[in-house]
Amino acid sequence: MRFSNFKELFFRVADRSFVKRFPAFYSEFKSFKKMSNGNIRFSMDANDIYPCMGDRTALTGFDRHYIFHPAWAARILKEINPDFHIDISSTLTFCTIVSAFIPVKFYDYRPAPLNLSNLDSLQGDLHALPFPDANVSSLSCMHVIEHIGLGRYGEPLDPDGDLKSFNELIRVLKIGGDLLFVTPIGGRARIMFNAHRIYTYSQILDNFKGLKLKEFALVPDDPKDGGLINNATQAMADKQTYGCGCFWFRKEA
Repeated sequence: MRFSNFKELFFRVADRSFVKRFPAFYSEFKSFKKMSNGNIRFSMDANDIYPCMGDRTALTGFDRHYIFHPAWAARILKEINPDFHIDISSTLTFCTIVSAFIPVKFYDYRPAPLNLSNLDSLQGDLHALPFPDANVSSLSCMHVIEHIGLGRYGEPLDPDGDLKSFNELIRVLKIGGDLLFVTPIGGRARIMFNAHRIYTYSQILDNFKGLKLKEFALVPDDPKDGGLINNATQAMADKQTYGCGCFWFRKEA
């Protein structure tokens, strides 16, 4: 292998971390080839080099919001054990994994081409859900409403897009039905245009008036404060800047 190929790679993808680690990377590459004694079972062409410079960490990193909140929701679904579940635009990993043990109908403004048993993936608009009033007994909408009306996903701009969505979730939820709702939460309500909104705890309860809060869990900003905090309080939520608020609501008569 010619070093000029490495040089070309270096200048093509260089950033500070790459520049710092490149000498060690190249040394490791040469050592690996030497250790193989020419008996390499795979080709090692310069064009196939794929440097991964940020993975040598003491702990495995992950997105705290998107690991903890589906885990929270899945545990609740196991507890209530519905005959089937309706999900509105939550992370695809949630609906695909849950469909292994509960039939799921997944609705998204931009349909996802999923092809799995026990899972129907359909087009749906959170401003006009395709269900009669009080029809859905098990419903989730997680890390979704904060985006509605900001244009991020091609939907029309609408400052009240989230309010219309809150009302739709309440409308379709059956008496005795459960809603799993997740959104960014903090001590100050903000719009980070055009990414998302951040709500306060009080705003969420106000927007779901008429529903009973069964459980509130929180993923705090600082990992030192915990991972997923079950039975969290409003005071904890109000201390956050971009926490992850997980609300389990039930619609009572």
